[in-house]
Amino acid sequence: MRAHVLARKYGAARIRRDLVSKGISKEMSQQVATGLDELETARAILARKYRLPATTREERAKRARFLQQRGFSFDVIRRLSSPDDD
Repeated sequence: MRAHVLARKYGAARIRRDLVSKGISKEMSQQVATGLDELETARAILARKYRLPATTREERAKRARFLQQRGFSFDVIRRLSSPDDD
């Protein structure tokens, strides 16, 4: 239940870290976190926070740092911060 609530705001790495800190085993937290669709979650979070697409390199870097703090993987961040992403 906690992972489901956290999945609206955070990526798999942060969810795993939170679950382990609450006493859930590493194996169980890994299984829960692998079932998440990180790309769609990150895309939805960016759409809520930033209404317009990033136009400059600095804006893309700012958004990448934001997603990194939320616990999203580098692959997801790279895919969403590419200049040709819709």
